[in-house]
Amino acid sequence: MGADGSQIGIVSTQDALRQAQDLDLDLVEVAPQANPPVARIMDYGKFKYERDIRQKEARKKQARIEVKEIKFRPKIDPHDYATKKGHVERFLRTGARVKVTIMFRGREMARTELGRKILDRLVADLADQAVVEAHPKQDGRNMVMVLAPSKRPPEPKSTEPRNRREPEAAVPRAEPVPEQAPDEVVAAPAEAPPET
Repeated sequence: MGADGSQIGIVSTQDALRQAQDLDLDLVEVAPQANPPVARIMDYGKFKYERDIRQKEARKKQARIEVKEIKFRPKIDPHDYATKKGHVERFLRTGARVKVTIMFRGREMARTELGRKILDRLVADLADQAVVEAHPKQDGRNMVMVLAPSKRPPEPKSTEPRNRREPEAAVPRAEPVPEQAPDEVVAAPAEAPPET
């Protein structure tokens, strides 16, 4: 194949190399398994650059699923539970999966059902926002469960800064003065000459 994409036909390797050198381009074998092998005259550096750009664009368009992790303890305080549940809700709204881990220490290993109760409570609280992707299972001293967001589109990320100031109060504008017609000239009083 020629540099412009035209078919040249069956040519010896030496002739093909000479044609590529005359055009200051490269001879690239594109189908080595064909009989005879198919080669193309092209600028290989430019080809590699364009291929890398296409691959980079394809990677940008791929959906990247994040997995966030949040850790609980079996004896968690109700307020701490509410705070961590809020974090899980926020992660789910952005479309991320959430790995929920209950960490057991020492004698807490004898009461793993306390951790299971926390996970069941979390699933019940988030029933409308999340589905259980991986059910709770014991992993050494931890109990792990994975939540995935429900089939809703993720909330778009805000582009505004978090600490946005409130707009200042609007200053009232002066009323525009109506224009006077040219025949309605108003004379200003003459000033008195300064006294000496």
